[in-house]
Amino acid sequence: MESIMGGMEEASKFLWGPWTPWVLLAAGVLFTIWTKFTQYVSMSHGIAVVRGRYDDPDDPGAINHFQALAAALSATVGLGNIGGVALAIGIGGPGALFWMWIVGLFGMALKSVEITLAMMYRNTDDPENPHGGAMWVVDKVLGAKGPGWAKAARAIGIFFCITLIISTFTGGNMFQSWSVANLTEGYFGVPKVVTGILLAALVGMVIIGGIKRIGSVAGKLVPFMCLVYLASALTVLAMHITEIPSMLSLVVSSAFDSTSAGGAFIGGGMGFAFMQGMKRALFSNEAGQGSAPIAHAAAKTGEPAREGIVGGIGPFIDTICICTITALVIISTNTWNRDAVGDFGADVKLEQSDSLWKVSGGSVADLPEDEEGWDAGSSFYLVAEVKGATHIESERTLVKVNGKVKKSGKELSVTWDDVEFKEDEWDGTPTAVALLGKGVHRVYDGANLTGHAFDREFPGLGKWLVTLAAWLFALSTMISWSYYGEQGVIYITGEAGVLPYKLVFLVAVIYAAAGINDVSDMLVLMDLGTGAMLWANIPIILGLGYLAVRCMNDYMANLRAGRFKRHDARNITEMADED
Repeated sequence: MESIMGGMEEASKFLWGPWTPWVLLAAGVLFTIWTKFTQYVSMSHGIAVVRGRYDDPDDPGAINHFQALAAALSATVGLGNIGGVALAIGIGGPGALFWMWIVGLFGMALKSVEITLAMMYRNTDDPENPHGGAMWVVDKVLGAKGPGWAKAARAIGIFFCITLIISTFTGGNMFQSWSVANLTEGYFGVPKVVTGILLAALVGMVIIGGIKRIGSVAGKLVPFMCLVYLASALTVLAMHITEIPSMLSLVVSSAFDSTSAGGAFIGGGMGFAFMQGMKRALFSNEAGQGSAPIAHAAAKTGEPAREGIVGGIGPFIDTICICTITALVIISTNTWNRDAVGDFGADVKLEQSDSLWKVSGGSVADLPEDEEGWDAGSSFYLVAEVKGATHIESERTLVKVNGKVKKSGKELSVTWDDVEFKEDEWDGTPTAVALLGKGVHRVYDGANLTGHAFDREFPGLGKWLVTLAAWLFALSTMISWSYYGEQGVIYITGEAGVLPYKLVFLVAVIYAAAGINDVSDMLVLMDLGTGAMLWANIPIILGLGYLAVRCMNDYMANLRAGRFKRHDARNITEMADED
């Protein structure tokens, strides 16, 4: 298993090389200028479309514009908004949020273009169950050029679908299940396997019904879960209303300069904040990844650009609104750089052994008193300074010395992880590793960090709110991503492969909850899935995006000329209930 994870880690590093964020930014800037800032159109005309002012029941498709946006948002508004943001801030510092804003802003244009393109070339052989996505775009555009082109188009389409299925199982399934299982066990002591089985059962009941049931459930679930979460987060921020200007200033300044270590935060350079913000924002809003067009392709419309404009609203809601509020809760409560819970009561030794530094010393009795208590599975770390070397990616000279409470029989004991220095990750050779005091910090990974932030302001709020939100967000994400993967399977194998795919998908839910214990392994899987899809989809958008831009320009000309019939707007309840 270690060799498999090692191979995945190397693949992830390649996919997320230093060139990746710049390519994505360049694509976002290109289409922002080329579409004459379609972001404005999405936030004006797009809102009217979502409200049903341009709906025509005779148009091909399975769900209305609101349901399509809700289905796409149910895939993007997930644990990435709770756990992914926390990972970005906890690892990269406040500056990571600034780069999330940049991704969200330019991602609006990128998503509008990719959705318009998918709508232009979706398969509507069955008007009640349309299929869309980059695979169909390539199939229809390149395939029409001749037999040789058709074979190449089919190969490209299959390659995209393979990356789609990888991303479905990693970020769209396993990360969600893993996060919820860890959170639920941490707060309520529920065994992870029980959480996995329950999640699989709930997801299974929805995905068997296909896109209409997914759209209906998403139309009800997404507005509810967003309102509950945002209301609670805004309440926390209201307690720090006078600090918001200084927090925003910290976010901007940290984006362009190194962030000093302090408390639980071990420091990071500008480039590291940039990469963390880019990765987590892209994981959250999926702009340029090619997933959202698959959900939007089911929308009832005869105007491809109309749904593309609606799709541009997604990154704004997901990243610029929800991710920002989560990040500000973490920053305002000083959770990202929180103080130690106390000192370790014994000496801890670090002894060199080749590239490893062995850690030993102490017992559970040496851990400081803490209201959460120290049980089997509790994780913590001390901070150490490295002499003679600097971490290349993060520019840090500090490392975490990780410990864990384990149970053997009836006895609890402290175990330590070795501190490893890989040559390709460090500039120089460590000559010494020395603890910076004995301060003990609890480990809060992903959603747990966000939950702790709420708890610091209102004790107990994080336990109930974040757990509820995590369950709802994870369920909605897994439901929509199961549909994305299903469309990839249909393109490759036809309908015959759908049932086996759904069964494997549900098994993966249980495996991720019960079988993945290391956060670093989960991060590798997340980045692998996102990176693979990006590199499969971005060349398609860059090569064929001009077709979408032309379509969007024609649509805007017709809109300005008043050629589209307008209807009375409907409320959210009516649109969510529509079949």
